[in-house]
Amino acid sequence: MAEVVPEVNGSNAGDAGFVDITPKQDGGVLKKVLQEGCGEDHPAKGNKVFVHYVGTLESDGSKFDSSRDRDEQFSFNLGKQEVIKAWDIGMATMKKGEKCILKCRSDYAYGESGSPPKIPGGATLMFEVELFRWQGEDLTEGSDGGILRYNVTEGEGVASPNENAFVKVKIVGEYNGKVFDDRTVDFTLSEGCDIDIPEGIEKALQKFIKNETSKLELSPKYAFGKVGNDKFNIPPNASLQYTVTLLDFEKAKETWEMSQEEKIDQAKIHKAKGTEYFKAEKYKLAAKQYSRVTDLMSYDSGLSEEKKMENNALKLAGELNLAAVYLKLKDFVSAAKHATNALDQDPENVKALFRRGQALLELEEFEDAAVDFKECLSLDASNTAAKKSLALAQNKIKQHRAKERQIYGGMFEKFVKADAQKAVQARRAGVLKDGVGEWDDKSPDEAKGDLSDVKLISSDSQIKGDEFMKSS
Repeated sequence: MAEVVPEVNGSNAGDAGFVDITPKQDGGVLKKVLQEGCGEDHPAKGNKVFVHYVGTLESDGSKFDSSRDRDEQFSFNLGKQEVIKAWDIGMATMKKGEKCILKCRSDYAYGESGSPPKIPGGATLMFEVELFRWQGEDLTEGSDGGILRYNVTEGEGVASPNENAFVKVKIVGEYNGKVFDDRTVDFTLSEGCDIDIPEGIEKALQKFIKNETSKLELSPKYAFGKVGNDKFNIPPNASLQYTVTLLDFEKAKETWEMSQEEKIDQAKIHKAKGTEYFKAEKYKLAAKQYSRVTDLMSYDSGLSEEKKMENNALKLAGELNLAAVYLKLKDFVSAAKHATNALDQDPENVKALFRRGQALLELEEFEDAAVDFKECLSLDASNTAAKKSLALAQNKIKQHRAKERQIYGGMFEKFVKADAQKAVQARRAGVLKDGVGEWDDKSPDEAKGDLSDVKLISSDSQIKGDEFMKSS
């Protein structure tokens, strides 16, 4: 069904065919369609729209700007006040492929100050605009396009859930046009994957407002990733679509709102949750909980000595547990980092030394790994795991050195033999005397063969590659 909009009434013949599209119906933005668009969809708030436009002054028709002259489409995020108010209103009424004229009164454009030198104060502007396409609002931190939002229903208020907020949502998930998930759920943000809520939904919900409904397009990274989801028959590396409504939420208390004692109590709760997830082999969830522990325990100012000790013990446990979790996740760089954080706090912590050694071993930093395992054994001589790991590291070091000798020894052997052969040729040609690197009085033209570029390691053709290695 076609959209019904009121036509402008009045004596101004120049406004014939225009309709008032302002929410207040005050005549501030008038629109005339020149070319109908296709479909029934319109871009929504937050969508990135791509247009061509030509802007002129109503007063004399002079052109002040044109994307067509630059042969480059103009893009902006709708409803984010990145353009004049008239454009945010006008573009939201357009369809894909539509071309129209927008007549923009000054209070919906550049006001009484204008935009000198081309646009005087109080000017009414005329824009011929063509809408080519739009895409969802990118909700990812790095703007990688992995979470795109298309607003369906505006919410209410301005507040959004924060991390660890308790939310109630309605979700409908689709893959290849078929619904695979349709439910209303309550959960804590950051723990959604425990009930098969993709990471992309959790991230997006932190940008929703209450009673908002939006469609989300999730790339595999923000959906079920490389493993897929057997419960929903989602294969690996699948892109998904969800329609999500935020029905209600209760924000989590921010760290800065808590007293130090409250932070300690919260850290204990997160540590216990992390341990439950770790035992259940839900390592990503465990990592989130242990990270929360270390964040909460970052400072100990204003605490009694007893509470400081408790604070530091929780922080140390958080770092140690993160090192263990990341070893399980095979993220060895992060494992080494958190083990090092623990050692900064407790330099003789055997668990931290061992876990960093394990990470370094996997990263093929064998010598550094061996140092950590040796330190473990100096503190705990009966540590069987450290003994085995040290033996493994030392064996890897021997293998690595043998491989280096094989690679580089063979390479220099070839260089030496090649130089020796050139030296023999040079002597036969009469270019090189018996002394090392001494050339005779013959000019290069008189020499038999041009060997003036010969470079020698030694004139002794019997030198061996391994002897050269020993001398370095």
